Amino acid sequence: MDHIKVIEAKCFKDRLFGLIGKKNIDYCLLFKRCNSIHTFFMKEAIDVIMTDKDNKIIYIKKNMKKNRIILPKKGVYQTYEFPNNYIKNLKKGDILK
Repeated sequence: MDHIKVIEAKCFKDRLFGLIGKKNIDYCLLFKRCNSIHTFFMKEAIDVIMTDKDNKIIYIKKNMKKNRIILPKKGVYQTYEFPNNYIKNLKKGDILK
Protein backbone atom coordinates (compact mmCIF):
# COMPACT_ATOMS: atom_id res chain seq x y z
CA MET A 1 0.00 0.00 0.00
CA ASP A 2 1.32 3.43 -0.92
CA HIS A 3 1.71 6.17 1.64
CA ILE A 4 -1.19 8.58 1.91
CA LYS A 5 -1.74 11.73 3.96
CA VAL A 6 -3.93 10.99 7.00
CA ILE A 7 -5.96 13.85 8.45
CA GLU A 8 -7.65 13.38 11.81
CA ALA A 9 -11.19 14.72 12.10
CA LYS A 10 -10.87 16.32 15.54
CA CYS A 11 -13.45 19.07 15.85
CA PHE A 12 -17.21 18.61 15.81
CA LYS A 13 -17.61 20.13 12.33
CA ASP A 14 -14.92 17.92 10.77
CA ARG A 15 -16.42 14.81 12.38
CA LEU A 16 -19.94 15.79 11.35
CA PHE A 17 -19.20 16.51 7.69
CA GLY A 18 -16.20 14.24 7.05
CA LEU A 19 -15.91 13.62 3.30
CA ILE A 20 -19.46 14.75 2.51
CA GLY A 21 -19.56 16.61 -0.80
CA LYS A 22 -15.86 16.00 -1.57
CA LYS A 23 -14.66 14.93 -5.03
CA ASN A 24 -11.28 13.60 -6.16
CA ILE A 25 -10.36 12.55 -2.63
CA ASP A 26 -6.57 12.17 -2.30
CA TYR A 27 -6.15 11.74 1.47
CA CYS A 28 -7.41 9.55 4.29
CA LEU A 29 -9.71 10.85 7.02
CA LEU A 30 -9.29 9.36 10.51
CA PHE A 31 -12.10 9.28 13.07
CA LYS A 32 -10.94 8.25 16.54
CA ARG A 33 -13.51 6.78 18.95
CA CYS A 34 -15.77 5.94 16.00
CA ASN A 35 -17.24 2.49 15.34
CA SER A 36 -19.91 3.29 12.74
CA ILE A 37 -20.25 5.58 9.71
CA HIS A 38 -22.60 6.53 6.89
CA THR A 39 -22.06 7.79 3.36
CA PHE A 40 -25.17 9.92 2.95
CA PHE A 41 -24.63 13.03 0.78
CA MET A 42 -21.22 11.82 -0.41
CA LYS A 43 -20.18 12.38 -4.02
CA GLU A 44 -17.88 9.34 -4.35
CA ALA A 45 -17.59 5.81 -3.03
CA ILE A 46 -14.86 5.24 -0.42
CA ASP A 47 -12.82 2.43 1.10
CA VAL A 48 -13.18 2.01 4.87
CA ILE A 49 -10.92 0.37 7.45
CA MET A 50 -11.95 0.03 11.09
CA THR A 51 -9.34 -0.80 13.73
CA ASP A 52 -8.96 -1.39 17.44
CA LYS A 53 -6.84 0.85 19.72
CA ASP A 54 -3.65 -0.86 18.49
CA ASN A 55 -4.54 -0.25 14.82
CA LYS A 56 -5.27 -3.92 14.20
CA ILE A 57 -7.80 -4.18 11.37
CA ILE A 58 -11.17 -5.50 12.52
CA TYR A 59 -13.31 -4.60 9.49
CA ILE A 60 -12.72 -3.61 5.86
CA LYS A 61 -15.28 -2.33 3.38
CA LYS A 62 -14.04 -1.63 -0.15
CA ASN A 63 -15.98 0.51 -2.61
CA MET A 64 -18.60 1.68 -0.10
CA LYS A 65 -21.20 3.44 -2.22
CA LYS A 66 -23.05 6.59 -1.21
CA ASN A 67 -26.16 6.34 0.97
CA ARG A 68 -24.91 3.31 2.93
CA ILE A 69 -24.39 2.67 6.64
CA ILE A 70 -21.87 0.61 8.60
CA LEU A 71 -23.59 -0.15 11.90
CA PRO A 72 -21.52 -0.14 15.11
CA LYS A 73 -18.83 -2.82 15.11
CA LYS A 74 -17.73 -4.43 18.37
CA GLY A 75 -14.12 -3.70 19.33
CA VAL A 76 -13.67 -0.88 16.81
CA TYR A 77 -11.94 2.22 18.17
CA GLN A 78 -11.11 4.19 15.04
CA THR A 79 -12.28 4.42 11.45
CA TYR A 80 -10.26 5.38 8.39
CA GLU A 81 -11.96 6.63 5.22
CA PHE A 82 -9.78 6.22 2.11
CA PRO A 83 -10.28 7.17 -1.53
CA ASN A 84 -12.19 4.51 -3.46
CA ASN A 85 -10.06 1.59 -4.71
CA TYR A 86 -7.13 2.58 -2.48
CA ILE A 87 -7.13 -0.56 -0.33
CA LYS A 88 -5.47 -3.42 -2.19
CA ASN A 89 -3.71 -6.07 -0.11
CA LEU A 90 -4.85 -5.42 3.46
CA LYS A 91 -6.90 -7.95 5.36
CA LYS A 92 -8.52 -8.42 8.75
CA GLY A 93 -5.84 -8.84 11.42
CA ASP A 94 -3.21 -6.69 9.67
CA ILE A 95 -1.76 -3.71 11.59
CA LEU A 96 -1.92 -0.20 10.05
CA LYS A 97 1.22 1.89 10.44
